[in-house]
Amino acid sequence: MYKNPYVVQKKTIPLIPLRGMSVFPHMVIHFDVGREKSINALEKAMIDDSLIFLCAQKDAKIEEPSPEDFYHIGTVAKIKQMLKLPGGSIRVLVEGINRGKIVEIVKEDEYYEVLVEEYSYDPEEITVDKEMEAAMRLVVNNFEEYLTLSRRISPDILLTITDIEDPGRLADVIASYMNLKIENHQKILEIFDFYKRLEVLYAILQEEIELLRIEEKINQRVKKQISKVQKEYYLKEQLRAIQKELGEENELDEEIEEYKNKIAKIKMPKEVKEKALKEVERLDKMSTHSAETAVIRTYLDWIVELPWDKETKDIVDIKRAREILSRDHYGLKDVKERILEFISIRKLTSNMKGPILCLVGPPGVGKTSIAKSIAESLGRKFVRMSLGGVRDEAEMRGHRRTYVGAIPGRIISLIRKAGTKNPVFLFDEIDKLSTGYRGDPASALLEILDPEQNSSFTDHYLELPFDLSRVLFVTTANTVNSIPAPLLDRMEVIRISGYTDEEKFKIATNHLLPKQLKEHGLKEENLVISDRALKKIINNYTREAGVRNLERNIANICRKAAKKIVETNVDKVKVNTGNLHKFLGVEKYRDGLGSVENQVGVATGLAWTAFGGDTLSIEVNSMKGTGKLQLTGQLGDVMKESAMAGISYIRANSDKLGIDSNFYKEMDIHVHVPEGAIPKDGPSAGITMATAAISALTNRPVDGSIAMTGEITLRGRVLPVGGIKEKVLAAYRVGIKKVLIPHENSKDLEEVPENIRKKLEFVLIKNMDQVLEHALLKEGLKKEEDNESD
Repeated sequence: MYKNPYVVQKKTIPLIPLRGMSVFPHMVIHFDVGREKSINALEKAMIDDSLIFLCAQKDAKIEEPSPEDFYHIGTVAKIKQMLKLPGGSIRVLVEGINRGKIVEIVKEDEYYEVLVEEYSYDPEEITVDKEMEAAMRLVVNNFEEYLTLSRRISPDILLTITDIEDPGRLADVIASYMNLKIENHQKILEIFDFYKRLEVLYAILQEEIELLRIEEKINQRVKKQISKVQKEYYLKEQLRAIQKELGEENELDEEIEEYKNKIAKIKMPKEVKEKALKEVERLDKMSTHSAETAVIRTYLDWIVELPWDKETKDIVDIKRAREILSRDHYGLKDVKERILEFISIRKLTSNMKGPILCLVGPPGVGKTSIAKSIAESLGRKFVRMSLGGVRDEAEMRGHRRTYVGAIPGRIISLIRKAGTKNPVFLFDEIDKLSTGYRGDPASALLEILDPEQNSSFTDHYLELPFDLSRVLFVTTANTVNSIPAPLLDRMEVIRISGYTDEEKFKIATNHLLPKQLKEHGLKEENLVISDRALKKIINNYTREAGVRNLERNIANICRKAAKKIVETNVDKVKVNTGNLHKFLGVEKYRDGLGSVENQVGVATGLAWTAFGGDTLSIEVNSMKGTGKLQLTGQLGDVMKESAMAGISYIRANSDKLGIDSNFYKEMDIHVHVPEGAIPKDGPSAGITMATAAISALTNRPVDGSIAMTGEITLRGRVLPVGGIKEKVLAAYRVGIKKVLIPHENSKDLEEVPENIRKKLEFVLIKNMDQVLEHALLKEGLKKEEDNESD
């Protein structure tokens, strides 16, 4: 066999990795260059001798290829022409010269520069033997057949191919014209022996010809099928005309008759019935093979399946309803009373429209689950739609029928699923609605949640009015701040506060523990959790307004108990305060802030959040300086203004408070609210910040067992704030003994459970003098210093 007479020369030239293409020797091609490294390589090549090394990328998706991401055998090419395009890219025309192989990567920071071995040969010195000539003929014949089947390449190319006598060049030129995978192109490029290269190319040509033949068969079959369908359509249209003349029924008659019977049986509005019958007539006039018939069928199916005249009869039994609501939920008195009022009115009149309730409260207090109990107590069906993250109005109203695959919105879909026109419909997390470029879903809810308008709700798909006035809509939210005002105005807001420890204990005993035992396949006798252990879980392992984490901890105990029962074959697992840590780990929360020592410049405030009440430990430091006021802890504008108002009050009353009147010139004051990652805002921490500042400036400690809330004015008056119940519960949870609240909030104490009121001391305050009288300790620091010196 003849050996190829290559002359190998080493050259250092720039490199460009190509995406989705390969360049062969003797091939002239242009391509666009946009990557920074590739542009730098081009510029370097133009400065030197216009030579550049081109190799294919293994994966075209890689934007910044490393040396492992491109093949190391490619083509040494000559740059013929460069043209700068708009956008910074360059169109370059190159001519492949010889094969090359990367020996070493010299540079790869600004651009790739490689040391390559260039394999060149003189075509004049090549002697073609019979075996080589036979291989060349086979390849040319196969390529001719490929051109005939492909129809993508001009047959004139064959004239160019037949004149080539160099076997290596013949293989390269044919391969360059073929539309192959990068792997196949690379396979040919990496073969230096002429005869082997022709062999591999012949095998690839054979495979491609076979694929093209299969494609041709499929193409012919599809054309034949289309012709057959057109012929059938023509014949069926003729048959339809003949049947009409003879008075015979066609295949659609039975289906159309069924639709007409269903429409006749349903008590639907006149407008709806007329529209439905009109669509049936359209269906009757259409060919069974028309695409529009499927659209009309789907539309008619939606119309006949909607509960136009189906309505569940309300169970107007107040005693039964009270039992169901109390069985499933502890507390939630306001919600239960509202439902019982609705049932009472339903007993007196059947024409009352469904109320639209908005249950607002922290997570885990039972807002979502009580909606199911409401449905059960009324004997109605229950459907739920989560609004969290919904940003498309079409989710509510559907798409118009002009769109392919259009369906009604979730409102109509869920009404059909319920099968009645008066279900309990829950919109969960209404405060999490989003607004996008596809419309505002909150605006779509304005009609749905308006008793005066929803009797004729029109879905975009149906384009027919549907009566939603009999639906009992219930919505849930953690806060009303993010609900648009017009939408909030349409709903009756019922606020649900967090649970007290006693309420949590009863919920855990009566609801959560039995539920988790059942879910984990345990019986009451298999797992016994003592009352003290349950209370310890509530106080030391959870710190929440609801009971979601409490339920998770009980589930955790059930899982570990089930494992112990299976592994050790014991019949009963007892959990008490002594072994509770083995089930739940170390305690996550301490008993409370009541044990915190009295400190100078540290006061405890009370805050309201969407997740219930919380305590804030506000710290103030005073230092010698130039009168700067620094506020940290990610405070909002309102909270910053409250701090400034407090400092102004201190300046105005410095003599009375025993503070140097020039403190604002000679002292820097730094107010910090810990947990700086959490945004905080609102005026209710005004008196707390002022108290902490006065404590820092007078060196008098603040009573650590006291928590306070209230807005401060420049005159030192204390104004009322919101969320008193949640704040008091938060204070109780952390062990506070005395709570200072604005005098005008005295009426809000009635909402606080009586057992909590008895355990806390409440002081109603009108001005800062009263706050300081209770909060600041007299001579407290001196006593502590004396004790230390002793």
